[in-house]
Amino acid sequence: MTDHEGASLHVGGADAELSARLERELTAFNNAATGADDETDLSVRVVDPDGELVAGLTGWTWGGRAGINMVWVRDDQRGAGWGERLLRAAEEEARRRGCTEISVASFSFQAPDFYRRHGYSDTGIRDGIPGGHVDHQFWKSLVDDPAGVLQVVALVDLSADAEIGRRYEDAVLALLGRHGGRLERRLRTGDGQTEVHVIRFAARAGYDAFLADPARAALRAGLGDAAPTTRVLEVRDV
Repeated sequence: MTDHEGASLHVGGADAELSARLERELTAFNNAATGADDETDLSVRVVDPDGELVAGLTGWTWGGRAGINMVWVRDDQRGAGWGERLLRAAEEEARRRGCTEISVASFSFQAPDFYRRHGYSDTGIRDGIPGGHVDHQFWKSLVDDPAGVLQVVALVDLSADAEIGRRYEDAVLALLGRHGGRLERRLRTGDGQTEVHVIRFAARAGYDAFLADPARAALRAGLGDAAPTTRVLEVRDV
């Protein structure tokens, strides 16, 4: 297909040259936008005495974050603990590189429960995978104690004044980082009157400090009766 300026569009299959060029261009763009230029591949390989591949993991580190792309264990070695060892080795290397968190995705027919057992938290799903399956998104802190992590769901009623309430929540949620908190999901009903926030704290002390934050108290006092009302539930992955 050719447009009015003479450029042409081609649709095809695998294109190694195109993939390499796009990777270079997007890496340069991302580095310029973020100031992080330390993107590096990460891999863990297991071989048997004959040099045959037993298991492997590939991923990346960049800007203090790590990600896992693929994990595979040979059929005859599944159940032997290689998956856990791959994951631990990748996490340890990510920490050595200065990373503070790691993410991974897993189809529902792959190993979502495996990641949950090793301290990874669900951050969302994508429907529409063939066979009625879903794609689970996971995240894990590499600096927090998983046993001490606190996850809460806040049900926020904005009905007093929805616009003012949304601005207030914007400001309050921005305070989470100073207390080891992380907003994992922010959802809003169709009528705009209610929001649901899924929030994770590295420890209960961080949650308590967030509730007592003078800046949060000042924001709330400034709104008076227009402030949203919130119900908070402590939750855990199942």
